[in-house]
Amino acid sequence: MKILIVNPPHLSIGSRLAGEHLPPLGLLSIGGPLIDSGHEVSLLDSDYFNDSIPSVVQKIKEVNPEVLLMGHSGSTSAQPVIEDISRMVKLRNPELKIIIGGVFPTYHWKEILQKNESIDYIVCGEGEETITKLVSAIEQQSELNDIRGIAYRNSREIIKMPPAATIKSLDDFRIGWELMDGYHYTYWGKRKAVVIQFSRGCPYPCTYCGQSLFWKKWRHRSAKSLVDEMEMLHKKMGVIVFNFADENPSSNPKAWREFLQELVSRNLKLILVASIRADNIVRDADYLHLYKKAGFERFLLGIENYDEAILENIKKAGEISKDKEAIQLLRQHNILSMATYVVGFGEEKPRDFYNSLKQLLSYDPDQVQLLYATPHKWTPYFEEVRDKEIILTDQRKWDYKHQVISTRFVKPWLVILFVKAIEIFMQTRPKALIRLFFHRDARLRSAMRWYSRIGKRVWFWELHQFFFVTPLSKERMKMKDFWA
Repeated sequence: MKILIVNPPHLSIGSRLAGEHLPPLGLLSIGGPLIDSGHEVSLLDSDYFNDSIPSVVQKIKEVNPEVLLMGHSGSTSAQPVIEDISRMVKLRNPELKIIIGGVFPTYHWKEILQKNESIDYIVCGEGEETITKLVSAIEQQSELNDIRGIAYRNSREIIKMPPAATIKSLDDFRIGWELMDGYHYTYWGKRKAVVIQFSRGCPYPCTYCGQSLFWKKWRHRSAKSLVDEMEMLHKKMGVIVFNFADENPSSNPKAWREFLQELVSRNLKLILVASIRADNIVRDADYLHLYKKAGFERFLLGIENYDEAILENIKKAGEISKDKEAIQLLRQHNILSMATYVVGFGEEKPRDFYNSLKQLLSYDPDQVQLLYATPHKWTPYFEEVRDKEIILTDQRKWDYKHQVISTRFVKPWLVILFVKAIEIFMQTRPKALIRLFFHRDARLRSAMRWYSRIGKRVWFWELHQFFFVTPLSKERMKMKDFWA
């Protein structure tokens, strides 16, 4: 069958100001099995082109596929865009079969199928195996009642099949890297880049995160298989930067060390960036030199909050002392640290923002990223805040970069000013500026300057969006009523 995979535009986030984009790994991951099953598959990355919705619809018409697949890594905020595209496409071509997938559709399958008749099928959970069975059934016009992991509508009702089995071996399904042809994906200062995964899932039960729920269990690829793939991408496609999509790639220390050693043995001279738990950095203190030799230049560390009571409540399972130690260890091994800090987990007062700044200063990370607590309905955290009021009813903005939950003691305009003040203070403090201009490693100086240039543009853009573009809700609405 002729299949078009669409990565819809994500127009609400300021990171696109960098002028750099990473490929949609999730869509490439389902593209590979479809190609290997004999289908004619192409990718339309409308996020790369920053397309308007009418432009996306026109490009789909020009390709004229038999099956249209859509998904997005920004799942909650992307869903309204996906639904707008599907409605407009179906008006032009009622016979086209539309399939969507991702985290949000996995949990909101019923309401999506109820309110949008343009969407025919939803793949729930991991899609590599499910999508090939579903497309085969569509092609052969056969029954769907033996395909697990899908939701669909027949002439009488909406049907949800039992969940598909968790993929045991992540090496069994090939990523369709050839679908990147025609796109020049870059990151880290215009260097050719891809997103990659060593593992899926997370063994930690943080209440605000849906990773452990969606992926079911933590699994990893074989070290040799992944490094072979990275070497191929580097030597045949010129990829230099590998951005790891894992929530926590080092959950299994033995497997992680094996991967690092295998990568070091190839001497590929890559640039690697990833997220990792601070306590795993401390755990691996004796062989952090392997991290550096493998090519890691920055790790994102989820600090989340300064209040240990809040950290315990959201089941972060971290320790402030280990957070600090991890940043110091990374600096000793010439690896940058980015601390993410989340606003909105508690009922902040002005003094809490001051305490947050003091905490971040004591950590002394190389870079910071402040985010807003954004509850998703399928997470335990949602149940904790279901009766709280929200200030933003535009679902396209539910992307961690816009305040969603109302704060009782601080007005939204003051929240964003506090957030922006913390960001500017952290990035312009003397220690940060000294590293920015005089760090002994030229590559890290370049990386920090690249991030600072982007951060400056995004800083102004987000303020402008808040005060002049994004309308806050005028009606008082509780979280549970919004999702009712």
